[in-house]
Amino acid sequence: MILAVTGGKGGVGKSTVAYNLAAALDAVVVDADLGMADLPAARGPDLHDVLAGRADPVEAVREGTPVAILPCGRSLAGARATEPTRLVSAVESVAAEYGRVVVDCPAGLGGDVGLALCAAEACVLVTTPAEPAVADAVRARALARELDAGLSRIVLNLAGAAGTADALARELGAPVTAIPESAALADAQARGQPVTGVAPESTAAARIEALAEGVRTTVRSATNPGG
Repeated sequence: MILAVTGGKGGVGKSTVAYNLAAALDAVVVDADLGMADLPAARGPDLHDVLAGRADPVEAVREGTPVAILPCGRSLAGARATEPTRLVSAVESVAAEYGRVVVDCPAGLGGDVGLALCAAEACVLVTTPAEPAVADAVRARALARELDAGLSRIVLNLAGAAGTADALARELGAPVTAIPESAALADAQARGQPVTGVAPESTAAARIEALAEGVRTTVRSATNPGG
């Protein structure tokens, strides 16, 4: 399974969702934001090195971390040295080795997002209730559809009014998992840990687990339409 986590607008909590969802799915998370990496860094080869042809993608995966991760470099020089079109084969190599991969897409709707969606069997769309974020989510939904990355679930971060999730589900055509503002989630993020490990009884942890189960069901149905 290769799952892309996308959203269009930056600052909606996409990377937090990708990291926590990877933990719940027992997946490798790939930080595919080549210019503004936001997931925990680690020593050794990273995605910049992989896409520059200096490292093997499987060997660049770190397993001795709270969530197995293929991290991304932070330097502008490193980003400029990459060949982004290698992303698809790199992600596919990691999936062949580990079985499940969650790709944290960059913000926006550029070619780098398209490459991640091209590699994905399905995607999770992340937004907040703010009007600009929802508008970008609609555009990201259209791009995912164009690239055959089926929409598995929508995450509504900083969820407030109950009706917002229902309206979003109708507009974008997929079930919505609403995650309210959460001190437990913020604390886990500050520690570089998944919330299911730091605060397993929290509402945020329960919503992440529900999201993971929804993704499993959707991807199983898509790959096994007869049964």
